Order: sequence, then C-alpha cells, then structure tokens
Amino acid sequence: MAISQVQNGVANGDAVAAAPAELDTQASKLTINLATQLKDVPPAAELKFGQVLTDHMMVAHYDPIHGWSAPEIKPYAPLSIDPASSCLQYATNVFEGMKAYLGPDGTPRLFRPDKNMQRMEMSAGRVALPPFDTNELLKLIKKLVMVEKRWIPTVKGHSLYIRPTIIGTRSSLGVAASDSATLYVIMCPTGPYFRSPRPVNLLAVQEHVRAWPGGTGGYKLALNYAPTFKPQQYAAKLGYDQCLWLLGDKITEAGAMNFFAVVRRDDGDLDVLTPPLDGTILPGITRDSTLALCAAHPSRTTLPGLDPSIRLHTSERELTVPQLAAWADEGRLLEVFSVGTAVVVVAVGRIGFDGKDITLPSYEGSLGPVGRGLYDRLTEIQEGRTEWDNWSVPCDS
Repeated sequence: MAISQVQNGVANGDAVAAAPAELDTQASKLTINLATQLKDVPPAAELKFGQVLTDHMMVAHYDPIHGWSAPEIKPYAPLSIDPASSCLQYATNVFEGMKAYLGPDGTPRLFRPDKNMQRMEMSAGRVALPPFDTNELLKLIKKLVMVEKRWIPTVKGHSLYIRPTIIGTRSSLGVAASDSATLYVIMCPTGPYFRSPRPVNLLAVQEHVRAWPGGTGGYKLALNYAPTFKPQQYAAKLGYDQCLWLLGDKITEAGAMNFFAVVRRDDGDLDVLTPPLDGTILPGITRDSTLALCAAHPSRTTLPGLDPSIRLHTSERELTVPQLAAWADEGRLLEVFSVGTAVVVVAVGRIGFDGKDITLPSYEGSLGPVGRGLYDRLTEIQEGRTEWDNWSVPCDS
C-alpha cells in the first residue's frame, strides 16, 4: 500500500478500501479523442527544436485515493492546474527526452526507450512523485507516436522529439512531497539541434556550478536547468555556444550533453574517455550507447570510416581542463565531442579556460573519425537501417 494513501486515509478519517489504480493502457481504460482539424506539417528545412508541437498529447492524472485516471490521447491543449501546485512552488517536475524515427519499412521506431523509462522512474523517485508503471507508459508513448506518424520527418538528421513529463499537482503551500501528479507526453518534429555544421565552442565555467556531489545532477529534473541559463547567456556574449561545467577544474557536462575526449596512446590505439557517473552527471542514453559501440570496435563491429586496425579503449575517469590542455600541447588530444539525445554527436572546436582557448584539431565535416563513425552508426541504428542489440524498437510491437 502506498505511503501517501495511508497518510491520506488517516488524515481524513477514511477507511482505505483498495489500493490506488495503476497506470493502465487496456482498451477499456485508454481513450483516444482525435482532433477534428489537423495542423500543417512544416517543411523539414524550417524545423527548429521545440517550436512546433504536434496535434495530440497524452494525459493521465494521479490522486492519492483513486490512483491513476484512465489515460487519454487528445488534442494538444493547455493544462489546468492550481496556482499552489507543487510543480509551480517547489519544482517537482521530471521529464525525459526521446526520439521517434521512421524505419525503412515505414514503421516508427524508438531508440532504447527502456532506458528512458528507467531513468524517468529514477528521477520521479528522487523528488518523491507518485510511482507509475514504466511498461504502461511506454505503451502509451508508442500509441501516441502511431497517432502522430505523419509528423515524423523523413529527412536524414531529423526526427520526432518526444517529451514525457510528470509534474506534482498537490495544491498546498506546505513544504512536502506531492501526493498528486499529472503525467503527460508531448511531441515535436525537429531537425539538427545546432543548425550550423561547425563544431561547438565551450566556455569552461567554475564560478557557477551545475551540479554537486549528493545533489540532483544525476537525475533529469527541471530544477537542474534554470540555473544554467544565466551563465549560458554570458558564454554567448563571449562568443561561445555552450558552457563546460566544472567542479574545481574537473569536467562534468558540456551544456546539457555528456563530454568525451579521444586521446592517442603510445601504442597507437585510442583512449575514448568520459567523466564517471559520480552523481553530478546525467546518465545519458547516448553516452551509454557511445561507450558500448566504442568498446565493440573492432571486435563486434567496425565503426564506419574508422580503421579496423585501431582499437578503442573506453574509460570512465576523471578529466580536468589542465589535462586536456596538456594533451593538446603534446598533440595527443585528437577529438573532443559531446553526445545527447538532441544532438546525437557534435564536435567541440575550442574550449575557453582562464582567459585562453584550447584549440582542438579540426576535421572536414567537423567531426573527427571516432565522432563521425559514432554518429553514422548511431543514426543507422536509430533509423532501423542497422540492427544492434535490439536498440531500435518498433512502435507497432
């Protein structure tokens, strides 16, 4: 029995007859109400991340007595919430970022969606939001994607971005966990996150900290993002695209992306390095996929364009900006790139630190051999053109 249910029953003097209802996608529970008028889908060349939302959304509500309401797929519309809701007062907001792609057979596909569901469950638990069945939520997402199939771009580098969100709706100013919630899913067609093909430039930031040991950096919470906006504006004024978040001189994340460096070893092989998941870094699905594919080269697969005689050694280890500068001076730092759902893989051109720039090797097309091989292989898998460990999941399954 849920703790919130017991507390509510005691507070109201009510006997609890049954456990709150679970999130349920049975035909008898899920309702689908389609819009009578559909929007025009913009040309792929005009798509900007997050600006055009699709026709429909999925919504379900939770209260501590009845549990989850019957989920509904309905026309996209504003939500109605109490001004005292926990999400507005105490930032009890959790979201995920996923993408749908159209496979060669015309079937919409998701990329490792089980990982997104696991992370969303973990993040919701961190801010004590009501639990939900991740398998049922994934079924709802698949149904919504099928309803909005016409919105999935067919141009390479484009996709349908999916934003599952859960917000606390307890209508009280009391400082406590929210025992009520709204779960919803919205979607938007999108092109490349960075419109320019050039590498991104990062400003290393020490005076503003994105996340700290024991904090919430390892969870996908809305409260992690707002404090980064002001430093990002400052970085932009100095000519940088994103902030490189530091703890002291230790690297954590690049903007909202995971950070990677490729370093040449004495034996000619390559080290592919990324900071460890120490609680200050979001466990990215693209990060995990990058490590897996690099570790598999060349034994299980060969990354496109990469010499199969070169072995990649992956390592999750502490990285500092002075280390990067030293490797660059020695000519051993071959590539720096960042990865994430929105960008997939993007090259880093220079890093500003302590008034100076660390300039990184440049390559035709911006990405180096490792980054390019990863981008090509990841997009092949995401679009269902290459099978790999069941990472690409059809929405009709």
